[in-house]
Amino acid sequence: MVGSVAHGAKYYPVAGSGEKPARHRRRSGSGCRVLAIVSPVALPDARSLLGLLRSSSGEMVRELEELTSAESPSSDLAATAACAEVVAEMGKTSLAVAPERIELAGRTHLRWRFGSAESRPPAVLLVGHFDTVWPLGTLSRWPFSLDGAGRATGPGCFDMKAGIVQMMHALRLLDDLDGLAFVLTSDEELGSPTSKALIEETARGAGAALVLEPSDGGALKGARKGTSLYELHIAGRAAHAGLEPERGLNATVELAHQVLAICDLADAPGGTSVTPTVASAGTTTNTVPAEASLHVDVRAWSLAEQSRVDEAMRRLTPRIAGSRLELLGGINRPPLEWSCSRRILPRAERLAESLGLAPLESVEVGGGSDGNFTAAAGVPTLDGLGAVGGNAHAEGEWVLVDAMPERAGLLALLADELRRSPPG
Repeated sequence: MVGSVAHGAKYYPVAGSGEKPARHRRRSGSGCRVLAIVSPVALPDARSLLGLLRSSSGEMVRELEELTSAESPSSDLAATAACAEVVAEMGKTSLAVAPERIELAGRTHLRWRFGSAESRPPAVLLVGHFDTVWPLGTLSRWPFSLDGAGRATGPGCFDMKAGIVQMMHALRLLDDLDGLAFVLTSDEELGSPTSKALIEETARGAGAALVLEPSDGGALKGARKGTSLYELHIAGRAAHAGLEPERGLNATVELAHQVLAICDLADAPGGTSVTPTVASAGTTTNTVPAEASLHVDVRAWSLAEQSRVDEAMRRLTPRIAGSRLELLGGINRPPLEWSCSRRILPRAERLAESLGLAPLESVEVGGGSDGNFTAAAGVPTLDGLGAVGGNAHAEGEWVLVDAMPERAGLLALLADELRRSPPG
């Protein structure tokens, strides 16, 4: 089993088997008694813990290659389900516990709950995802590899499969997982349409949430903008563009009016962006377009700003008489505000120092994550605890290999401390 060589961890059978009894027993979601993984190093000895993790960095890289090689574009249900099986087996091997496989609208999500977290809110919830933005076949031209600068690269390795590997290595060093839970989802890159409710349900009443999204340059995410997503449909009337264009209601022209009106809703000085993204209209070059559509991305630092834009979007009216508008979507992720992360951040900074790591930085970013959902549920949340690297969602995304054991060590210490002493 993973860890028996690299970490010297002991695997004790359950009492009554004629062997030495386990110090800790954990139960899977099915209630079955399983083997415990007992760390030979006490967690307060931070430097020893980091040494153990560094000695297993080669194993981390091998697991990252395995996970990166399981391509999992968000839109492909079969591919994400196959990747879920790789993650599930990795977790079962590392932690001796199989996950709950939760099927929602044809999608597979994974959840582990330990001890008391099976029957009441977890003391600490860890959150991540295994879907990526990269289409099937990307590996054929961009396989997982290591460069001479200590970087691992491959589609989805940074966002965020390395974070999953780090988490598994962190948790298997804890001598007790009671009160911990973690959820790994398959649709985060789509806005978490099916997993949002699962995350909210698991987070409700939790003591703290730690989010394994990647970190550009090592900075933690102290605040994230809220995200709203809209789809505007425009109905006009078709006509021949050469014979009688005046009989048509041009949906493309109406689309242009709406794009300008929507852009006016932004407040750049206040940090609110309202961005028309994907647009489509028309069928042939000689037909007045009868239909058009527009996707709109909204980001804001406060729920009040999201609500202001939402109300304005719902007040949009046609500029061409006779045309019709239909608006879909709305507020997707509320903001993750500084007030939420500050309840955990000082602990992370202190624990990083105990490991001998460079001082932690924290930043605010425009991108959302599932940490926005845990924060909205009133749970103290710290994000950006995953891999250190760069180029998320871009060709050549990469992970700094030497930082993997460091981040795993930080996560182990932070999860264990929060489990024992929740933030006030």
